[in-house]
Amino acid sequence: MNSSTSQASSRRSRRIRAAATGISVCLGATLAACGSSDAGSSSSASGGGGKAGVSLILKTLTNPYFVSMEKDAKTQAAKDNVSLTVAAGNTDGDTQTQITAIDNAISRGDKGILITTNGDAVNAALKRAKQAGLFVIALDTAPNPPSVADITYATDNEQAGKLDGQYAAAALDGKPAVIAMLDLFNNQVVSVDVNRDHGFLEGMGIGPGSKTENGKEAKSGKYTGGKGGSYTIVCHQPTQGAIDGGRTAMENCLSANPDINVVYAINEPAGEGAYNALKAAGKEKSVAIYAIDGSCAGLKNVTSGEFAADAVQYPGRMAALGVSSIAKLARGGSKPSVTNGKSFYDTGTALAAAKSVGGLKVQSPSQAASACWGS
Repeated sequence: MNSSTSQASSRRSRRIRAAATGISVCLGATLAACGSSDAGSSSSASGGGGKAGVSLILKTLTNPYFVSMEKDAKTQAAKDNVSLTVAAGNTDGDTQTQITAIDNAISRGDKGILITTNGDAVNAALKRAKQAGLFVIALDTAPNPPSVADITYATDNEQAGKLDGQYAAAALDGKPAVIAMLDLFNNQVVSVDVNRDHGFLEGMGIGPGSKTENGKEAKSGKYTGGKGGSYTIVCHQPTQGAIDGGRTAMENCLSANPDINVVYAINEPAGEGAYNALKAAGKEKSVAIYAIDGSCAGLKNVTSGEFAADAVQYPGRMAALGVSSIAKLARGGSKPSVTNGKSFYDTGTALAAAKSVGGLKVQSPSQAASACWGS
């Protein structure tokens, strides 16, 4: 992960990684969408022997996180006798291609849409889809406002950050925490950015100081997680969720204070960049990096010790559950409902670490790898 409609793509991440070998790309500027349908099936809502039509509209198909969604959605569609049409933006933030895909879904008479939106510009088209009777499920991140979709299937990003923070506090065993916060942005407010950042601080037992903005916590004081101890927040640096951004952010933080011993990273690429900077400075063995995503590559970094822990998310599960929900709804079933006490359907998160500390429940990297995504 996970992630902000247009900006949320930046959030999840290995989401920013280059496309894996073999991923198809769209050719030609005249194409309206990168798309595919199940082989041999009709794309209509009632064609192909009564198959329900579902459109999966992704941010891009150049990101392993969203490729995982496509893969698991297709598997579930085959099980549920669903005619699945897949479309995606040509680039991150490409809302026009997504709007075209939404309009195509309406024209086909699909029963529902699963979407990871590229921005608020798609809202009007999604409203048209709902008015036409399509059931709209947002994946990964709620649109703005959330009511644009009928329901959102997502990981609890605040909980993901909190798991990392709880582990960090327990692993410190009462020692002072000198913390670098490697966020997504510093010039815009994005829900995934705020939720993960605040969750980490809360897990450590540090008040975020604001419900809507990063960097508003007291810059020094006492953390109450684990055995408790003193803390110093050295920096909040933007990474754009990318490896290069993570490295630059970490270099800036080390310049501010070379004694950093805890690094929160918005996602795995940012964490990897931070590790590169720490290694170049000869400090990689004395600093614990806490990341979020749960990709197969990220879990290998937990095994190697590059990451102290990684909060695991399940993008494929979001898409598979979405396909199944619309299939049931199309055949007379009830509408899906949100998780009790939350504003969305929580598809789960877990913490992967090499060992448990402070009695916290963790998965080993090998256990977590059974549901990892990417390569």
